[in-house]
Amino acid sequence: MTRRKRYWLMKSEPGDFSIDDLQRVGTEPWTGVRNYQARNFMRDMQPGDGVFFYHSNTEVPGIYGLARVACTAYPDPTQFNPKSKYFDEKASPEEPRWFLVDVQYVRTLERPLSLDAIKSHAEDLGQEFPLVRRGSRLSVMPVTPAQWEHLLSMESAPDDTQ
Repeated sequence: MTRRKRYWLMKSEPGDFSIDDLQRVGTEPWTGVRNYQARNFMRDMQPGDGVFFYHSNTEVPGIYGLARVACTAYPDPTQFNPKSKYFDEKASPEEPRWFLVDVQYVRTLERPLSLDAIKSHAEDLGQEFPLVRRGSRLSVMPVTPAQWEHLLSMESAPDDTQ
C-alpha cells in the first residue's frame, strides 16, 4: 500500500535561516525544534512530503518558498552538543528526545504569501488551519491537500487579493 503525500508548513526566522539560504545549500537539516507536538509532526514526515517555507519574526511574515522533506526523521544532533543553544541535558544518543528531517529546496515563490493575505482567506482554509488560529505558535504544522492547493493558488492571484 502506498502512502499518501502529506503537506507541512515549517517556520524559520530569516535571520537564522531563510528560503534564500536553503536555495544556496540545496538541502539542510531542520535543527532546533524544541516543542513536542512539532517534533511529533516531524517524526510523521516522509521523503517527498511538501513543505511551505514560512518566514516568521520579520517585517512581512509569510510563506516565501517551497521545499520537500528529503529523509525520514532522525535524532537532532544539536541536543547532544553542550555548546549548542539547542542542547538538552536530559537527551542522550541512546534516548534522544528531539528529532529532525532534512528539507530540500524546491523553489522560491513569485511573491511571498503574507500572513495578512493568508488570514484574509481563513474561511477558505478552514478553522482547523493552525496558522490562522489565534495563539498558534508551532514551528511545524500539518497542511491539508486542500489548504496546500488553495495557498498555492494565491501565489498567482491578482495583487489586490493579497
